[in-house]
Amino acid sequence: VVDISHPNFEEHIASVNETLKDIESVQKRTIMVFNKIDQYEHEEIDEDDLVTVKTGRHFTIADWKHTWMERLGDNAVFISAINRENIEEFRKRVYNEVRDIHVSRFPYNNFLYPENLDAYSEDAE
Repeated sequence: VVDISHPNFEEHIASVNETLKDIESVQKRTIMVFNKIDQYEHEEIDEDDLVTVKTGRHFTIADWKHTWMERLGDNAVFISAINRENIEEFRKRVYNEVRDIHVSRFPYNNFLYPENLDAYSEDAE
C-alpha cells in the first residue's frame, strides 16, 4: 500500500522493493495499492509554458496511471479508503489473486472460491 499523496511516494516504493529483494520475495505476486487519491494534489502548469519541465509533481492521477504504473496492469489499483473510492475494484482483485493461489495449490478444491466474486456475494445474501 502506497500513500500516493506523499511527495516521496516513489522512494517508498523503491524502499519496499529493495526490502522484498533482500528477503528474496521479489518474485511473489503483489497488488500495488495507491491509497489516498482523495488527498493527492498536483501542481498545475500552463499548457503554453515551454520552460517548466513536467515532473512527477505535475502529474494528475490519470497521468500516473499512464506512466510506469500502467505496466503493472491489473496489479495496480488506485483507491481512497476513507471515501471508499474504487474499494470494490480492489476487493475483486484481492479475491481473484487469493482464488488463483488457492486453486493452484488445491486444484480439486476450487469450490471455495467461485470464479465470479459476484456469485459468491449473491450466495451470502
